[in-house]
Amino acid sequence: MNIEEFRDFCLGLPGVTEKMPFEKFARGRLPILVFYVAGHMFCYFNIDDFSLLTIKCDPDKAVELRERYADIGDPYNGNRRHWIGVRLGGDVPDAVVLDLVREAHDLLTNSPVRGGRS
Repeated sequence: MNIEEFRDFCLGLPGVTEKMPFEKFARGRLPILVFYVAGHMFCYFNIDDFSLLTIKCDPDKAVELRERYADIGDPYNGNRRHWIGVRLGGDVPDAVVLDLVREAHDLLTNSPVRGGRS
């Protein structure tokens, strides 16, 4: 999966928008592309290095995923309880990665009360 295929997948989910909200930091531009639904982040990555995704995740499932896959670990700059980091090209099949993104999207669109902070 390449960056454009992944971006097209995310933008194809209902109600999704994208932004690069971290471009004006004091220490310089951070090229992080963030996908939002219902005004909340559910996935992001560095566009200059498409090797790690940070994906919102149910806390119980996050623990299971970290135990099952060597390439699922801590997120880039996110709360470890509510976010996972997924290293691409490793032991996590692309289909599983896309399912995790879909589930992250659904966490924010199907839940009447949004738990945790983005």
